[in-house]
Amino acid sequence: MLPGFKANKFVDEVVKASEVANKKRAPPNFSWLEVYNPQLVWESATGSDSEQPTSAATELQPSSQNCHDAIPAHLNHKSDSELSSPDVTAHRSSIATGGATPIAARESVVRYQMALRETAYTDLRQISIFLGTYNVNGQPPLSGLADWLSVDKDPPDIYAIGFQELDLSKEAFLFNETPREEEWLRAVIRGLHPKGKYRKVKLVRLVGMMLIVFIQEKHWAYVRGVASEFVGTGLMGKMGNKGGVAIRLDLHNSSLCFVNSHLAAHTEEVERRNQDYLDICNRLVFSTTFPSKSIKDHDQVFWIGDLNYRLSGDLDLLRVKDLLDQSNYQALLQYDQFRAQHVARKIFVGYQEGPIQFRPSYKYDPGTDNWDTSEKNRAPAWCDRCLWKGDNVQFKEYRSHPGLRMSDHKPVSCLLECGVKIIDTVRYRRIYEEVMKKLDKLENEFLPQVSVDSTEINFGNVAFNEGATKILTVANTGQVPVQYEFIKKHRDSKYCKPWLACEPYTGFLMPGDNSYITLEILVDKRTAWSLNSGLDELYDILVLHLDGGKDIFITVSGNYQKSCFGCSIEALIQMHQPIAQVAPETVCQLEKAAYPSIDPGNDSDSKQPVLAVPKELWFLLDELYRRGMDTPGLFEQPGLSSEIAAIRRTLDDSLPDTLPGSVHSVAESLLIFLETLKEPIIPFALTQKALDGCGAFPSCKTVYSCLPLSHQHVFKHIISFLKEVLLHSSKNGLDAKTLVALFGSALIRLPPPNYPLGPSISLSPNQPHLDRKRCMFIHHFLVNDLDD
Repeated sequence: MLPGFKANKFVDEVVKASEVANKKRAPPNFSWLEVYNPQLVWESATGSDSEQPTSAATELQPSSQNCHDAIPAHLNHKSDSELSSPDVTAHRSSIATGGATPIAARESVVRYQMALRETAYTDLRQISIFLGTYNVNGQPPLSGLADWLSVDKDPPDIYAIGFQELDLSKEAFLFNETPREEEWLRAVIRGLHPKGKYRKVKLVRLVGMMLIVFIQEKHWAYVRGVASEFVGTGLMGKMGNKGGVAIRLDLHNSSLCFVNSHLAAHTEEVERRNQDYLDICNRLVFSTTFPSKSIKDHDQVFWIGDLNYRLSGDLDLLRVKDLLDQSNYQALLQYDQFRAQHVARKIFVGYQEGPIQFRPSYKYDPGTDNWDTSEKNRAPAWCDRCLWKGDNVQFKEYRSHPGLRMSDHKPVSCLLECGVKIIDTVRYRRIYEEVMKKLDKLENEFLPQVSVDSTEINFGNVAFNEGATKILTVANTGQVPVQYEFIKKHRDSKYCKPWLACEPYTGFLMPGDNSYITLEILVDKRTAWSLNSGLDELYDILVLHLDGGKDIFITVSGNYQKSCFGCSIEALIQMHQPIAQVAPETVCQLEKAAYPSIDPGNDSDSKQPVLAVPKELWFLLDELYRRGMDTPGLFEQPGLSSEIAAIRRTLDDSLPDTLPGSVHSVAESLLIFLETLKEPIIPFALTQKALDGCGAFPSCKTVYSCLPLSHQHVFKHIISFLKEVLLHSSKNGLDAKTLVALFGSALIRLPPPNYPLGPSISLSPNQPHLDRKRCMFIHHFLVNDLDD
């Protein structure tokens, strides 16, 4: 019986009958249900006259399933075999009220239909939004901020205030701790418009980037769904000296997102700035919301910050300053890197910016309005910008505030009018009833049907840390809406293996619509070793589940190109040839031999001599020793992902005389290589002992003596290299504190959850004490002689 009036009426009658039966002392007789047994119906239909099954029989078969679940549990005896059905999923009460259907996720259908007709039951209410951005160059708030935050006649409804370079100290960079946060928060609160009463919605900070959102008290009751996230795009794509912070909220029926970013510096780094922007867009996800939302999943997005785009071309500095003295901004904006990249649709596609009619916000001599007269003599540029994206946003003001002179930047602000959607409850209820009536009609007539363009997806060759994507098209070929989702298989904790991701993994399709699902394979440090060792392979089966319909099975496969990244030290020191020239089964054998508990039957005692340290580690350190010792920003400036991939391929395929790419790419490749080792230099079994003994060098030296011989060699080799780096500190600008912080997480890592050989670690990965203890342990070896 299809859901609808007749089915609900039938269930109501069954409920009434069961309630009457419950009042009787004698056990009820359910023999009348025998005629609804599918087998009995078939036998009756194919009796002595050998007639074909009638349409009545076809209609009655599913009714037995609904009857089975409609009967109360205490009346549903196991002896009544005619009532058993493996397909029953809905409870009696939910069927009776129409809350569960075999057609589609009812709530999803209603949400989708109501969203399509949103304009019919919502009105727009205008609110004012103040966007402000200020790179404070590590300075404390030496003066009030009212000349920046309170220059308009009327108080704004929302403030979104972003800071960059809040604190330039090593402590802020390495441990994300700074007293500047509270100092600038107090200064902002004092500088808010005196005619408005505000509440702080949220504050989020990553090293020197901070974003604060305030809203007027009168709107506070309509705020919900507040969340914050941050993304670091510095060294190894995670250090927080560059990146973005964001806050999102729902106001009435509109979703707003505010982003504050600080992108890569220097005139020539246009490509890196573009990549920073794309990384923030791709990686910043508000995971605390349900479902999770990215930046693009909002009605309006407001993006502020020090984007660091400069004036390109061979412009003479005196000519630039002469045009600025004439207020001829448009002539200079023709060379604005941001506008060029924006027009080329490489960044901020769909975003708008107000007309620039103010002097560049960078670079000034601190404390003055004079252009930079330092040794670097930076050319002026509009580095600090305010952008927005979305409908119903009207531009009002865009200006800089030269009166604030404490930094080498000037603060910038933008005032906007934004239309927020307000629900009219009377119209909402009327449209909701119309949608429900149409949905009931659809559910009584149709079943869900979808098709996929392929059930076998092969990615071909897949390399370490190089994502590969394929598009799976799911089409709704039926006449009703369909809710689909990838579901986990029996005994699996997730719907796919850790090297595979599906976006979106769940969705909703109207009849005739298509959904394009991106399948991405990415083998990283979490999954590389299991593939190198043969414990896993690039093969998985996805189960695409239709709510109320059948499951579709999709096979995903590929061929992983084994890499020295993601191997163990024990296996690497036995490979005298590049890993690409070693048979895959030999690599698997060497990896399993390094961990006998994984494969006790494996016996691969190699008779050839082992290397003192992995040759790949030697090539990386030797390249840095020859080319990078005097390079400023060594280990602090990130490399290019394309160069890092080329370095990995070179190490996998050959015994190179030199490595490709810049020194910074080689340095980052070294850190990635160390982080991807199966076990860190300090093995998991000694992690707790190393952290506990970090206070004294003798205790640290005891831990060193407990290391396997191969790990001792590698550890000593790296420490010797770091000492050599410090001998060149006058040129590369590095100090011991920075080096131990960068190498601490690579040399000492916490064991993954449920690691069979790892001890219980008493420190949480999120506690700052963990990083400090790592640093103390490594620092002892930099300032003491290991052979003493």
